[in-house]
This record gives sequence, C-alpha cells and structure tokens, in this order.
Amino acid sequence: MSLVEYALLALSSLIVIVDPIATVPAFLAMTPNDTPEHRIRMARLACQAAAVMLLVFAVTGRWVFHFLGITIPALQIAGSIILLLIALDMLRATRSKAQETHEEVEAGMAKADIAITPLAIPMLAGPGAISTVILLQAKADTVAKHAVLFGAILVVCAASYVVFALSSRGARWLSPIALRVTTRVMGLLLAAIAVQFFLNALRDLKLVSFGDA
Repeated sequence: MSLVEYALLALSSLIVIVDPIATVPAFLAMTPNDTPEHRIRMARLACQAAAVMLLVFAVTGRWVFHFLGITIPALQIAGSIILLLIALDMLRATRSKAQETHEEVEAGMAKADIAITPLAIPMLAGPGAISTVILLQAKADTVAKHAVLFGAILVVCAASYVVFALSSRGARWLSPIALRVTTRVMGLLLAAIAVQFFLNALRDLKLVSFGDA
C-alpha cells in the first residue's frame, strides 16, 4: 500500500468511525443550559482528550496486544466485527451503543462538565475508534505511515472541534434529514472498511487469496 493510499484509508476510516456530526444532537442535549462559549470550551477539551487517547493507542496499542499474545489477524477480525456492528446501526440512522448509550447521555445531562466523559470517551474515542487506530497502526510499516496516522488523528479531532463549535452557535443548519442521510452514507463506507479489514485478516492467515487490497 502506497503512502497516499494509506493516508486516504486512515483519514476516511477515522472520520467515518468518529462521526462528529452524528454526535452533535447528543452534545447539544447534554448542554441545554450552557452558553455557546462554555459549549465551545467543553468541545475543545473533549477533542483534545480524544486526540490524546487515540494517539496513545496509536503508539502503544500494538505493543499491548503483543504483550497479551493477541495476533494482528485476531485484532483485525475483532475490530472488523465492532466496526460492522456500528456500521449497521449507522445504516439505520441510529447511534451505536458501542459509541454511546442512552444512560451515558442522561448522565452527561446531569454533569456540570461533559468534556472528558462521556463526550471525549466514549462518544469520540470509543471502542470503534480505538480499534480502528490499532488496526491502522498494524498496517503502518514505515515511519512516514506512522506520521500520517498521527496526522490523521489530529485532523479528525480538529474537524470534530469545528463541527461542535459551529453547532454551539446554533443547530438550525443541521437538518434532521441531512443528518440521517450523512449517517447512512458513512455507515455504508464503514461497513465496507470493516469487511476489508476482515478480508485482510483472512489473507494474512492464508485462508483466502486475492489481489492487492
């Protein structure tokens, strides 16, 4: 896989799985009485915390799984299942419980500051995002690709902050129909990525043979 192909895979995978646009309704619901400035401050802290969490797993995730004796194909299969479950919920235009639960949203509404939990973890940097980062790290076989992965994480978290900052000033521009269409399209892309990760695992196990992927 070339550097450009890897960069496109990393960026598209992370933006689809983090999906900040779909998190906006929950973010606004958890901060009904906060000023736009306070919302923006919480959004900034949440995106910074999510970036740190994902960067930590991008650096140490593979070593942790190696220490536990978990192989890359096993991680790819487990990650693909998690991503596929999330994708199926996205195709139904609903937020997966792997990203956030109703209880977490309700708990966030009762908290004075929801930046770290539940907004950063698990809504942004949840199991799906962490699995994706570790899977992408496993495919990074050069220093340049590792740098691209770190850059993709920062870009996605920065984009998430922009989305939250814009929504903090008013969500009238967020049409419910547009949100559902966007969620379903991203769900379809995520399902394809999940299947590709699964096929890559089968190829690594030499159970199937196909062209470059």
